[in-house]
Amino acid sequence: MTVLNWTLGLASVVLLIVGFGMLGRAGWSIYRTVQLGAPDPTRAQPVGPRLRAMLTEVLGHTKMLKWGIVGVGHWFVMVGFGALVLTLVEAVGETFAPRWELWGWSVYGLFIELIALTTVLGIGTLMVIRQRSHPRRAGARSRFSGSNFAQAYFVELVILSIGICIFLIRGFKAANGDLHYPVWAAPISRGLGAILPASLAAVSIVAFVKVAVSMAWAMVVARNLTMGVAWHRFTAFFNIYFKREPKANTPALGGLKPMLSGGEVLNLEEADPDTDTFGAGKIEDFSWKSWLDFTTCTECGRCQSQCPAWNTAKPLSPKLLVLGLRDHAYAKAPYLAAGGGRDAEGEEKATPEQLAGVPASALAEAERPLVGPAEANGIIDPEVLWDCTTCGACVEQCPVDIEHVDTIVDMRRYQVMIESEFPSELGGLFRNLENKGNPWGQNNSDRLAWAKDLDFEVPVVDGPLADDVEYLYWVGCAGAFDDRARKTSRAVAELLHLAGVSFAVLGEMEGCTGDPARRAGNEFLFQMLAQQNVETLGEVFGDRPNKKLIVTCAHCFNTFKNEYPALGGHYEVVHHTQVLNKLVREKKLVPLARPERDAAVGGRPVTYHDPCYLGRHNKIYAPPRELIEASGLQLAEMPRNSERSFCCGAGGARMWMEERIGKRINLDRVDEALSTGAEQIATGCPFCRVMLSDGLTARASEPDAASQVAEAEVLDVAQLLLAGVKGESR
Repeated sequence: MTVLNWTLGLASVVLLIVGFGMLGRAGWSIYRTVQLGAPDPTRAQPVGPRLRAMLTEVLGHTKMLKWGIVGVGHWFVMVGFGALVLTLVEAVGETFAPRWELWGWSVYGLFIELIALTTVLGIGTLMVIRQRSHPRRAGARSRFSGSNFAQAYFVELVILSIGICIFLIRGFKAANGDLHYPVWAAPISRGLGAILPASLAAVSIVAFVKVAVSMAWAMVVARNLTMGVAWHRFTAFFNIYFKREPKANTPALGGLKPMLSGGEVLNLEEADPDTDTFGAGKIEDFSWKSWLDFTTCTECGRCQSQCPAWNTAKPLSPKLLVLGLRDHAYAKAPYLAAGGGRDAEGEEKATPEQLAGVPASALAEAERPLVGPAEANGIIDPEVLWDCTTCGACVEQCPVDIEHVDTIVDMRRYQVMIESEFPSELGGLFRNLENKGNPWGQNNSDRLAWAKDLDFEVPVVDGPLADDVEYLYWVGCAGAFDDRARKTSRAVAELLHLAGVSFAVLGEMEGCTGDPARRAGNEFLFQMLAQQNVETLGEVFGDRPNKKLIVTCAHCFNTFKNEYPALGGHYEVVHHTQVLNKLVREKKLVPLARPERDAAVGGRPVTYHDPCYLGRHNKIYAPPRELIEASGLQLAEMPRNSERSFCCGAGGARMWMEERIGKRINLDRVDEALSTGAEQIATGCPFCRVMLSDGLTARASEPDAASQVAEAEVLDVAQLLLAGVKGESR
């Protein structure tokens, strides 16, 4: 070995020790920081399903591949990041002895050649995509808007440089006659060897550059614990493993996470605001899994690109919300690690001695409110918090299973139940729910008004459900009180009657399921309403084994199916589109044949809007579409459909709040629906129907509204089917 080799070799070893030492210490710091979050004992078990889910999502890249070429490029970079560790070991050896090789097998040579090539191509593709989607080209709505470009460029250039170094090392070896792999195992390296000069020193120098670049990455990352674009390479495995649902490709949608205090589900009847945690009022109130969420965010902006609030120029970005919480958590961590914190009266729990070594910046960070306007130096602006429709698009798209909706609702819970700080419109909603049992504030005596003038009698439950009644039809508040939704209720009842299905309704015994209260953060009101309904349904269903509920409201459907079981309400819940689709398949409902298959009833095109709480939250996409087809109609899909469907703007109790910033979400969705040429917009949720109808009315009232807009209408799928069965035109 030459002096150059000894110098480069020893320097490489030093860099390796320092780099990995710093990285290991930083990893331990992240672990200790995440542990500052509140306990959540529900995340570790069962091990087998969680491990399978993690391996499926990571190795299969099941979420990333939904974005096509982006997923393919990232998969190659991920594989390269792990596999090219072998080339790091080889590079250290090559700094001492340029002819040294780890393994001389031809298969190994081909493996490294392919991995290096796909890594370079993969990262090159991602770099191009980042530039094409850069805010300077795509505008403020870019999914990368707000991401740290300097950190992203650093990571991308490091990966690209390592790939290039591998080819240069092998190329110089080939030039020296020291690359013993056949041409088929190293074609690119052999080609480079034909044009590069023979130089042993060049092999060691490039190998040292490769080691130095790799360890520079390790040192920079170690000094930046909030560098999610790099740290997710390690933390994503754990974040996916510990996600709420231990199943692959099953994000934290459907039911909300229950309120936890001290790692146990909070019993609101016995809870004490002085000692128990009500949602999240401070960063330390979030669970350790939430802290891991914040740490793992890659800043890819997929959540941001799908968010209805962000896409209509509102302040909320799921990505920026998570990044804000991440930066606050890590800035406040030294204070919390020292024992800092405040009790219910606002008194400091730590002694002056405990806080003596805490940096002033951490002490200052501890004084910032978690939710508050800019003038109060708040972390999350109230406008951001209340912009969320809980549509779940962010959670659905996140490749590392961050649980944005649970995080937002936890903050809402604290604001509502402890601070009593919420949009003024929600005050009326809460009063109506508490006093009248429905958001509209209507009298329960009007709950059967929708059934008037039907040519058959709708059976109303009076005591336990009769044995010959198969289904209890839960009409819901919208179906009972909103004029437009009443038409859906009538259509469903008529179709069930025509099909000979035995059903009954509760009538005045119905009450709101509590969905808007829970999504608005009023957990106490939700549980009060839910327990009343569980008690009523218990009396109605009695001991019958099959407790079948038909529900037309997607929000009621989700609440019964995913949230009532935790309160003792176990039912066989089916959406009306599922039941009707089953009846069509069984030939109990037979739509009359129509001559036109390219349009809606009367020759008018139809499109379908996926309700978030039917589709994304519960994965029911096919039944409504099959019903549209069965009704003699051909569907014209909107660009954003199925799991990427755009929200109507009603979820998260937003139906009862005004939109004062940006474009109205329902207008954005109506514009998209009209762009298909449709004059009929079908849906399967009364909330969606109200929002889309309002948007359509607003567009039709504009002076330059097209004739298509004036003639368009919003209908439930059940109405289309009923018209098909009766051979009517709408």
